[in-house]
Amino acid sequence: MERFDRRYIFLVIFLIVLFPLLMPLGLPIRVSKEVSGAYEAIDKIPPGSKIYFACDYDPGSMPELHPMTMAILYHLFSHDVKVVGACLWPGGPPLLEDAFNKVAVQKFGKKYGVDFVNLGYKEGREVVMVSLGRDIPATFPADFYGTPVGQLPVMRGVRSLNDLDMIVNISAGYPGTKEWVQQVQSRYHITLAAGCTAVSAPEYYPYYQSGQLVGLLGGLAGAAEYEKLVGVPGTATRGMDAQSLGHLAIIVFIVLGNVMYLYLKKTGRLTRR
Repeated sequence: MERFDRRYIFLVIFLIVLFPLLMPLGLPIRVSKEVSGAYEAIDKIPPGSKIYFACDYDPGSMPELHPMTMAILYHLFSHDVKVVGACLWPGGPPLLEDAFNKVAVQKFGKKYGVDFVNLGYKEGREVVMVSLGRDIPATFPADFYGTPVGQLPVMRGVRSLNDLDMIVNISAGYPGTKEWVQQVQSRYHITLAAGCTAVSAPEYYPYYQSGQLVGLLGGLAGAAEYEKLVGVPGTATRGMDAQSLGHLAIIVFIVLGNVMYLYLKKTGRLTRR
């Protein structure tokens, strides 16, 4: 046992993790009240309403955050809600465009400029957030493709964030959820739901408990819970299957390792190095 090649362990874990990614198992997923809060708030938005979607992350956080972006957009477009999307991270616009194409266009046949718009990226962080609360066309004069926002039907009647029914923020850090709460929700009192990486979620739970966030999705688990609520299992659900089996395999190897250690020690066959 002491001469067991540990590369076999890595191979076993790789195969165990790979299997549910190729063939989803559908392991049970319990929906938390934080994720349920975001779902219920979005579910109450009347058809034809408009929301602001803040896509504040880049490819580094894509595995965790892109599935929740897809799931929430699916929910919004299934209710015929119009979406004004923008980014405060330079790597965000292509990801937002990818989500719009896969969900709005391919699944629901929505039209760009009429049902949704990608305003692109704007540098300025909190300054941009506050500016959006005063004048969106002045903050983003043109969309991701350079089209003046005044020519886009979806932007008619939208002057500031107060003309929108809700803000949904998906963020990987700064600027992100904390800044949206401090600079926008507290200032303009707009309904705000957020999704973030698992490591940063504990920092934002007090905002949910205080009512400043109506809902919070934390990491891949939060995305999988939302996929369950909208009834469309995706990469987050498969990812949670893989993660669960991976953790189980590691626990089994730890137990086996300790059992073998105790057995070899008891029988005097343990080799000291």
